Amino acid sequence: MRNLRDLKTWVLDHRALSALIVVLALVLIAVVLRLATPSPVDDDHAASPAAPSATATETGIPTGTPTEPDPTPGTPIAGTTDPDRFARSVAEALFTWDTTSSNLPNLTEQLLNVADPTGEETPGLLLDLRTYLPTPKAWTHLGQYQTRQWLEVTDVVEPAAWRDGVAQAPDGAVVEGTTARTVTGLRHRAGTWDGAAVSASSQVQFTVFMICAPAYEQCHLLRLSTSDTALL
Repeated sequence: MRNLRDLKTWVLDHRALSALIVVLALVLIAVVLRLATPSPVDDDHAASPAAPSATATETGIPTGTPTEPDPTPGTPIAGTTDPDRFARSVAEALFTWDTTSSNLPNLTEQLLNVADPTGEETPGLLLDLRTYLPTPKAWTHLGQYQTRQWLEVTDVVEPAAWRDGVAQAPDGAVVEGTTARTVTGLRHRAGTWDGAAVSASSQVQFTVFMICAPAYEQCHLLRLSTSDTALL
């Protein structure tokens, strides 16, 4: 198996690759070759919807008119060999929570139940989850406003950058069955503010890295990109 320096050199020597493919190759190192160690994240700020302050917008509490009812938190992630269905199910589980009826440990456990069976990607995945899930402090704060969240998935695609990167990767660098899907959707939040029902929506886009057949009988979650670095 090639080491980190060899793979970086191989990528940089192929000048025909775009800058995006270079980034993808580095992602492949972390996700597939399991050679990268994630950096620590600040517990006080990671994944916090917002820091407490004076207004509804600044606190991360939804504003505006209520939207349609959200899906039920805790819906099991689909056991499937279909990468599209698996990515959609992971995305919905990741974004669906209710501070009045669910809790953070259960949300995390639900996603870890379908994680890398070898456990090698689990530390990195836990750090990924911290960029999406509220911190315990933020959860308590949002609970004061009965905040709930869910995702309306609008698109699930295999990124062209992933296909190009795999095609250019050295032989054996990508385990067969490893793939990626970029999920696009609307994140909805609803709750109460000064006794009135309020809500807000925003677009999110992120990439789910997974390993499916023939490596395993069902898809398993490896890593998640941050919402501002989705592969296209």
